[in-house]
Amino acid sequence: MVDTVLGILAGFIIGLVCGGIAVLMSRGFYANRQIRAGQKRAARILAEARNESKNIISDARVEIDKSRVNSENEARERRAELQRQENRMAQKETHLDNKLDEVEARHRQMDQKEKELEVAREGLKEIKEKQLKELEAVSRLSCDEAKQILLEQMSEELRTESSRRLREWEQQLKDEADERARDILSSVIQRNASEVVAEITASTVPLPSDEMKGRLIGREGRNIRALEQATGVDLIIDDTPEAVTISSFDPVRREIARQALTKLILDGRIHPSRIEELVNKAREEVEATMVAAGEQAVFQVGVHGLHPELIKLLGRLKYRTSYGQNVLAHSMEVASICGMIASELGANVVIAKKAGLLHDLGKAVDREVEGTHASIGADLVKQWDKSKDVVRGVAEHHLDVVDISIWGFMVSAADAISSARPGARRESMESYLKRLKSLEEIADGFKGVEKAYAIQAGREVRILVKPEEVDDLASMRMARDIVKKIEESLTYPGQIKVTVIRETRATDFAK
Repeated sequence: MVDTVLGILAGFIIGLVCGGIAVLMSRGFYANRQIRAGQKRAARILAEARNESKNIISDARVEIDKSRVNSENEARERRAELQRQENRMAQKETHLDNKLDEVEARHRQMDQKEKELEVAREGLKEIKEKQLKELEAVSRLSCDEAKQILLEQMSEELRTESSRRLREWEQQLKDEADERARDILSSVIQRNASEVVAEITASTVPLPSDEMKGRLIGREGRNIRALEQATGVDLIIDDTPEAVTISSFDPVRREIARQALTKLILDGRIHPSRIEELVNKAREEVEATMVAAGEQAVFQVGVHGLHPELIKLLGRLKYRTSYGQNVLAHSMEVASICGMIASELGANVVIAKKAGLLHDLGKAVDREVEGTHASIGADLVKQWDKSKDVVRGVAEHHLDVVDISIWGFMVSAADAISSARPGARRESMESYLKRLKSLEEIADGFKGVEKAYAIQAGREVRILVKPEEVDDLASMRMARDIVKKIEESLTYPGQIKVTVIRETRATDFAK
């Protein structure tokens, strides 16, 4: 049994050994084949590399030959270019040598001419000194004295010429400024128009019959006295049939009396207590109307944020007229014009409109407060408006202060456009004739005046003077003096032109 097992193991071992030997032999054969194949590939790659290197060397030799040929050609061209530059430089050097020779020759000529000029200068100097001595002997003046006289003459001429130039420049600047101002103002005037109303100090209330007059007068005149005391107006009953005339310089009081009287006539119950009741009611209605008028004016002009007291005072101007112009309408027009001028000048349009609207506010209370309406209005505006520019525009719009701001000039110009342009205002015939007569009397009061004529509806005065008593300079002074006297003596809208005419005639007869 043991022998059998050993025999099997021995056979198995022998088989394993034989199999390993066979495997080793097959692997050695396969490795030899791989080695031979690798040697063949290496021999083929080496042959290809040798052929490629031969081709590269051949191409490199061709490129080297081409580069050598190009380099030789380029070197030949550079040598030729250098040769040409050397030739040009040689030519320029020769030309420069010639130029230097010419310059040296000219220098020698200039030196010669300089010497000749020096000799001529010396001769001229001697001649000049000789002439100066002769001039000094003839004029009996030294050279320094003559120079001083010439300098004084030249200085006087320069002063005269500079003054003339300055006047020309000033006139040119003034003309340009006037032209610009005319363009702005004419544009503003064309965009505005105002109505002319009648300036009255009396109102008329119709009566249904003359019997009503007796009832208005009352027993021993108690009714009419009560009405006059309550309203502060004068009632004229006997002048016109079936009508009562209310007379007062205060338009607000006159309007209150008119409304109260109209209500009394319609009511028929006329006695002092009823009169007082209706007058109070009419006063409230008129105040409400004034407030509404002020609010409407503010709305139309486009000025917002005004104090209610200013609006109320502004509404009082509805019942105020000046030279046939309703003051409230005039104030609205001035505000509109101020806004246009401010827009053209690039200024604050809101401030300009507000100053224009409030510029105549003092006329609402000028019968109750002392002072000019400009100063009164400025004080009123100062109480309820914090803008200093608006206050200055109101205070300065008549240009009667020393330091005038742009707002004062702006409101003054707008006020003149609205009130002083032709057709804007209307005067009564009596005041118109009185002003014409006053203008002529003022002019006739000056010495040397032959005759004075007020023309152009009182907007111009032409004065004929005696030429033997008044010369040209005196006529200019007379024009200024007459203007000053007119400004001090008269009240008038707009401006008045004063023209003094001096004429000299020489007449002879040939016989």
